Amino acid sequence: MDITLSAERLEVMKHIGKDLDGLIAEYLKPIDENWQPSDFLPDATREGFLHEVKLLQESCRDLPYDYIAVLIGDTITEEALPTYESWLVDVIGVNQVDEPESGWVRWVRAWTAEENRHGDLLNKYLYLSGRVNMRAMEVSTQYLIADGFDIGTDRDPYRNFIYTSFQELATNLSHRRTATLAKKFGNPHLSKICGVIASDEMRHAKAYKAFVTRILEVDPSELVLALEDMMKKKIVMPAHFMRETGVKMGETFSHFSDAAQRLGVYTTIDYIDILDDLLVEWNIGAVRDINEKAEKARDYLMALPARLRRVADRTRVPELAYEFSWISR
Repeated sequence: MDITLSAERLEVMKHIGKDLDGLIAEYLKPIDENWQPSDFLPDATREGFLHEVKLLQESCRDLPYDYIAVLIGDTITEEALPTYESWLVDVIGVNQVDEPESGWVRWVRAWTAEENRHGDLLNKYLYLSGRVNMRAMEVSTQYLIADGFDIGTDRDPYRNFIYTSFQELATNLSHRRTATLAKKFGNPHLSKICGVIASDEMRHAKAYKAFVTRILEVDPSELVLALEDMMKKKIVMPAHFMRETGVKMGETFSHFSDAAQRLGVYTTIDYIDILDDLLVEWNIGAVRDINEKAEKARDYLMALPARLRRVADRTRVPELAYEFSWISR
């Protein structure tokens, strides 16, 4: 990103970050009032701990193979949080070295702290379930953090907030669907766990969407161009480099994605629907006072969902199940 554009981005970040305290209060919860993983798990200090673990394992025994695979993939995704935080603190306008208590730095830290509970809860649940080869799962998590990622956003706050808006909506949908399926499969406890995580993701999605809305108010042409660029590259999932021992980088993710499609947890149509929803949320079709290049980008974006749906109609989900190293039985 050139120096002039970076300077402009910095000014906009300062402008929309003026009342970040209010946004933090609106979209994040006070730590002492928030749920913690232990609220949903058997208590090892209590006499009935082993009995509770036995009941938990019984409730997981008949969960379908693809469902366990998706739950593990979701957990690994959540546990790669160090990568996501390190990426966000490098965004233009987030200066943790010179301004450690600025609004944007505090936002990234507080958002990370809320998100951190998700992987902790799912990891401990899966450990107790007796269905998972934990070492294999942990290896995949370490690989994902070590491999890092490139989500095509550079240090640009516009692209990063577009990405996080999309991604938080996708994870909300995925966790909501796993919650619904858990209930269907006779596991209301797991359904509640997935549900509370989904609720967090929706709050976070609303925050990032609000950031984009504020950028649109002051710099609509550049925001529309950034959105066009992100959609042309395609929004990649944060765990798109996911792998197992002896598997090429990204190969396991494609199998995880296939399982999610077979289950209907997250599909190509969902990707398109999220894009559609964001175009409506940000009122992209009605954006005015933009330059000629941005007008062409706006027209491209408004026509994109229909184009993607035509392609999706011809896409077939692989039926061949993959044998994940993560699942013990």
